[in-house]
Amino acid sequence: MKRIGILGLGGVGGYFGGLLAKAYYKSEEIEVIFIARGETQKAIAENGLKIVTDDNEIVVHPKLVSNNPDEIGQLDYLICATKTYDIEESLLSLKKCIVPKTVILPLYNGVDAPERIQGLFPENVVLEGCVYIVSMIFSPGTIRKIGFYEKLFFGSITAPKSKLDELQSIFQKAKIESYLVENIEETVWEKFIFISALASVTSYLNENIGEILKNKASKKLYVELLHEIAAVAKAKALKLPNDIVEQTIVKLEKSPKEATSSMHRDLLAGKNTEAISLTQFVVKEGIKYNVETPFYKKIANVLLPK
Repeated sequence: MKRIGILGLGGVGGYFGGLLAKAYYKSEEIEVIFIARGETQKAIAENGLKIVTDDNEIVVHPKLVSNNPDEIGQLDYLICATKTYDIEESLLSLKKCIVPKTVILPLYNGVDAPERIQGLFPENVVLEGCVYIVSMIFSPGTIRKIGFYEKLFFGSITAPKSKLDELQSIFQKAKIESYLVENIEETVWEKFIFISALASVTSYLNENIGEILKNKASKKLYVELLHEIAAVAKAKALKLPNDIVEQTIVKLEKSPKEATSSMHRDLLAGKNTEAISLTQFVVKEGIKYNVETPFYKKIANVLLPK
């Protein structure tokens, strides 16, 4: 029996974890465990997890929903999709469940997660991964997904191929559009360039995607940010496409106009934001690699907690 824990049941963890729970509901080979607390745990325990898309809704039931390590037990795979500011606290609370065989797949917005997790669990296999999806918590235990675009990328240059292939097989049987890629660091950075600039500009200007594309000054700021972060990636010797800035603008133009970044949504809701991992991180990498990032600096100064 392979046991898969899903940590963080927001737009990403709730959606992909939900597809896994649906596929393996009565499986003899795979158990899916939702790691949740509070209202979310209560809602899912009572009514299951509801996933609402543009054209249908499904309700799924994990094998277990809990935040008690003794109940959860040892895990073969742990998929992490909390907010980046919760990485250390949430993973250390599951110390008992993370044993030497546990493979950890981080699906966070930033790019600093694998290194931080490896620091906590130096003996474990920590993969790299990212997703493209527009989804969010509608209410505790209900995930709302907008549009049809969903892709999950993962990989590792050090993990055993057998583990990677096994996880890919688990995803594909659950009808998750997943890609096991060799150049995972570049793939994760391509996504990071998209999400970092978008999160920074939407939060700073308090505008959604449609408004940023329509307003000349807003779009200009967005493009400036793309040039800064692309320069940082280049200084890090990442092999990204030469037209990464243009490609990222096209991605934005194809995104739902009414959508915004999760960081902007958190800011509007008065919640903690991921500005350290999504905005400040670029400034720090810029300093490390001697790349000027004046627009990122300006936005980080406004968004970071004083």
